Amino acid sequence: MIVSPAFSCASGEYLEMKNQVCSKCAEGTYSLGSGIKFDEWDELPAGFSNVATFMDTAVGSSEGKADSCNNSSWTPRGNYIESNRDDCTVSLIYAVHLKKSGSVFFEYQYIDNNIFFEFFIQNDQCKEMESTADKWVKLTDNGEWGSHSVTLKSGSNILYWRTTGILMGSKVVKPVLVKNITIEGVAYTSECFACKPGTFSDKPGASGCQVCPRDTYSEKGAKECTKCKEEMYYAEEGSSACTERPPCTSKDFFQIHTPCDKEGKTQIMYKWIEPKICREDLPDALTLPPSGERQDCPPCNPGFYNNASSSCTPCPPGTFSDGTQECKACPAGTEPALGFEYKWWNILPGNMKTSCFNVGNSKCDGMNGWEVAGDHIQSGAGGSDNDYLILSLYISGFKPPTSVTGATGSELGRITFVFETICSADCVLYFMADINRKNTNVVESWERSKERQSYTHIISKNASFTFTWAFQRINEGQDSRQFINDMAKIYSITVTNAVDGVASSCRACALGSEQSGSCVPCPPGHYIEKESSQCKECPANTFLSIHQVYGQEACIPCGPGSKSTKDHSACFSDCLVSYVKDNQSLNYNFSNLSQVGSLMSGPSFTSRGTKFFHFFNISLCGNEGKKMAICTDNITDVTLKDMVAESEDFSNFVGAFVCQSTIIPSDSKGFRTALALQSNSLADRFLGTTVETTLDNISIKSEMFPPSPSKIPDVHFFYKSSTVTTSCENGRATVVTMRCNPNKPDQGELSVPSSCPAGTCDGCTFYFLWESAEACPLCTEQDYHEIEGACKKGFQETLYVWNEPKYCIKGVPLPEKRTSTCETVDFWLKVGAGVGAFTAVLLIALTCYFWKKNQKLEYKYSKLVMTTNSKECELPAADSCAIMEGEDNEEEIVYSNKQSLLGKLKSLATKEKEDNFESVQLKSSRSQNI
Repeated sequence: MIVSPAFSCASGEYLEMKNQVCSKCAEGTYSLGSGIKFDEWDELPAGFSNVATFMDTAVGSSEGKADSCNNSSWTPRGNYIESNRDDCTVSLIYAVHLKKSGSVFFEYQYIDNNIFFEFFIQNDQCKEMESTADKWVKLTDNGEWGSHSVTLKSGSNILYWRTTGILMGSKVVKPVLVKNITIEGVAYTSECFACKPGTFSDKPGASGCQVCPRDTYSEKGAKECTKCKEEMYYAEEGSSACTERPPCTSKDFFQIHTPCDKEGKTQIMYKWIEPKICREDLPDALTLPPSGERQDCPPCNPGFYNNASSSCTPCPPGTFSDGTQECKACPAGTEPALGFEYKWWNILPGNMKTSCFNVGNSKCDGMNGWEVAGDHIQSGAGGSDNDYLILSLYISGFKPPTSVTGATGSELGRITFVFETICSADCVLYFMADINRKNTNVVESWERSKERQSYTHIISKNASFTFTWAFQRINEGQDSRQFINDMAKIYSITVTNAVDGVASSCRACALGSEQSGSCVPCPPGHYIEKESSQCKECPANTFLSIHQVYGQEACIPCGPGSKSTKDHSACFSDCLVSYVKDNQSLNYNFSNLSQVGSLMSGPSFTSRGTKFFHFFNISLCGNEGKKMAICTDNITDVTLKDMVAESEDFSNFVGAFVCQSTIIPSDSKGFRTALALQSNSLADRFLGTTVETTLDNISIKSEMFPPSPSKIPDVHFFYKSSTVTTSCENGRATVVTMRCNPNKPDQGELSVPSSCPAGTCDGCTFYFLWESAEACPLCTEQDYHEIEGACKKGFQETLYVWNEPKYCIKGVPLPEKRTSTCETVDFWLKVGAGVGAFTAVLLIALTCYFWKKNQKLEYKYSKLVMTTNSKECELPAADSCAIMEGEDNEEEIVYSNKQSLLGKLKSLATKEKEDNFESVQLKSSRSQNI
């Protein structure tokens, strides 16, 4: 008989080569027929290989980096194989030759999106098969195993399980776990596989082996399991040998509280951790402490009451209780504030569950992950230190009270819990949220010991939620129990606005008609007036508080430069900003920058040299309060122009005024596309815009950015994020500084501080500088001046030009050229020349006149002097010199020591020294008689 290539045997059979027939496998063995199964991972099975590289092509693969990945590999952990935990790229490879078409199937656990998990197939020419075009493996929920299968073509197939860690910060990635790899399509198998230790096959023709029950063991190829001596030894399920029972210690028992009895008492009980593996009869062994100590029961939780029974009952609808008194109806004009407040832990509340889970074994299946302890609930013992101890709370939905219906803000409710962790090892407490039971995501986590503290998570969508707390003492693949005293404690859990909640108090509501007296919802943006208990709209430019709507103080004023939406749900900027400086009004219009701006800062590098970028999307003004910036994980187009959320439950979708993603470029890790992760909101509430550097305790320091070269003030947009993190107790804040820069038109340029390339120096407050000509103020009449031209042919032109440098845009346009009539310069020149000539002639005439008159005087004087010299010894004659009686003197004599004007001119001209003479002015009597 000749076996054809497509020939195969059924499961549980093998091909007996001698007789060329299919025969059943013997007891203790199994066969898949035409398949191969790998379910034993104590060591790497034959045919598998590890290849580790540091695939950062952009940075360069230096020998140091390549050598640092030599120790990275997939590690067998017994029932499964575990991937690397660093940022090396490690491939688990298996080559198989199929005689016919088949498939590959495996189970996996992949919970951390900081590690990228690919599964793909290549042929013998190292070309990827079309069947693995979508090679990215989907994430699984925490603690759950997923499955993945791909069809295989006949011929050579090389299977790759490849992981690449992205270490951002100090957190270590959670590894990928793979088990039960099954390959179908092998033509036949010539032998059966022996059952691995801890399993058995008791019938011929088995297609698989069964696991040995607890306190039994088996060796390889066993037909049945052997029992251990229960008094001295024990064995877990699937054990290959029995283990000696150790002496009992305090780590082997725990304390619980019984439900309250009719007398209001609870008993403290001590129980062994099941299954009990220790012995009490050995030296130094502890025995179980006595149980039964009675204590007073704690009161009921708020919203519940104890109606003379041993249990607490929820208050009926419309009533409330603080947990110590009977339920009472809410007074008129009020309604119950529904929610849950768990602060007493005598029994586990009805909407909470606890469990234990281990990825590698079933030792803690059925155990309580958490135990109630009076004033707190604490993590339980578990089966081993790497168990996940799980506590979950289910809330069917969120709805604000009737009185708050008008407050249409982003917060529908919140969950707050007070906790602490006490650890001596690397324990982790996870807080997770599952929306509509579709996908569980880690909201926050805390490592090592943490002091008692409070954490709040905001609920922004109306959906059913399952909140989960998972505590793990160590994250290592071992079955030991060395850190049982490490624990997490939760003291209180408070949930507001729960649909199926109870009430611990009542709150004011708006009344309907006077006849009914019942509560009615206020329209959006309305508060309850204290005097009349009626709805009244909030004043303009205020928004309604989402926490209380009683009284006008519930209407909170908007910040500077902002206005409220029509429904008073939020404040927003219309991109128009005004500012008065030096009696001059500056008006800004940022409308052209209202579209989403993007910034890619970096590159930055991890400690191992992986290149990454910080990617920011900024929606400066939004759309009347609607946040337009979008960030999402696992994207290929970082521009996000057409990105729209497919549904409300898209867990990696973030919409905000400012959001951030970490981008791993395609050339950084050998990926075909860019990858984005760690998307989060930096700003979901607009506070205001101002030229001041401080608003609502958020400040921007002057040294954060270089000073502006112009005198135009920067305009700062302030935002806040409601998301609270362990490092940012008050949430994140963002400041976007708008700066006028005429040299950067259109969208301009976005930048981050040079001292903080990630946009933040403390991880809580982010700063951005947006320089653009569109950030300049609108032009006014003060931004240009006029220039008058020359008067030509009776006309003069006036031009208008912008002041340089120009620090304005749009606004008042530049006036058109103006032409006016004028007198020419030639006319005025002629007039000036005529006036000048007339003045010159006049001056010459006056000079001549006074010169001639002065000459006459000098002549008279000279004559008088000569007459005097000729008769110097003679007395004057009586008829000529004396004055006769009754006769008037003919001349008046005036003496002067002063030189005449002409004399002065002559002396200056001749430069001769002249004697001063007395000048006598004679005036005849005849002249007086005239």
